[in-house]
Amino acid sequence: MALTHSLARNVTTNATLGWVFVGVVTLIAAVSLLMAPLIGGLLALIAAGVLVVPAVWRRDWRVMLPWPLGSVVAVGVTARTFGVAPEISGYVAISSVALAVVVELDSFTGVEMSRRFAVGFAVMTTIAFQSWWTIATYYSDQLVGTSFIRSQAELQWDLVAVMAVSLVMGQLFMWYFDRIEHVGSRHRPVVPEERS
Repeated sequence: MALTHSLARNVTTNATLGWVFVGVVTLIAAVSLLMAPLIGGLLALIAAGVLVVPAVWRRDWRVMLPWPLGSVVAVGVTARTFGVAPEISGYVAISSVALAVVVELDSFTGVEMSRRFAVGFAVMTTIAFQSWWTIATYYSDQLVGTSFIRSQAELQWDLVAVMAVSLVMGQLFMWYFDRIEHVGSRHRPVVPEERS
């Protein structure tokens, strides 16, 4: 746990790890676009885009999401691309991207959310992302001839499963951030102080 504390408290280390995870997700997007169905590459590109928003928005390479969130995004996207538990890893990838969007809204905009509301909002955002994903897979099945969607019942269970995964992930991240004062916590903002 001491290593986690030291990694969590250093802005430069957090940013470096964050950029490593952006690189991994971007590489996975390229691999997925070349060898797998295009829809997996699209998810990876969206994930990479979400991860770089803070740095682009603030024009500072050190302003990144907390590295554990980037790592979960990278692991979910990588596992899904290489077919490691594709259902669960897909849910983790979508849920982690939604959680990243919620953390960005809370950290980099005027929106203020309590921890519990943030978890609930992340679940709702995850369900919205999963719905978009379902629409994309439907059109992939229709236009490209893939067979992602096999039945309506499977579709409904996918939505239930992704909601359950997002609830668990939200609770785990709430537990993590309550115990470790990470860069990006209420007491240690991600945005470096401006010099006058």
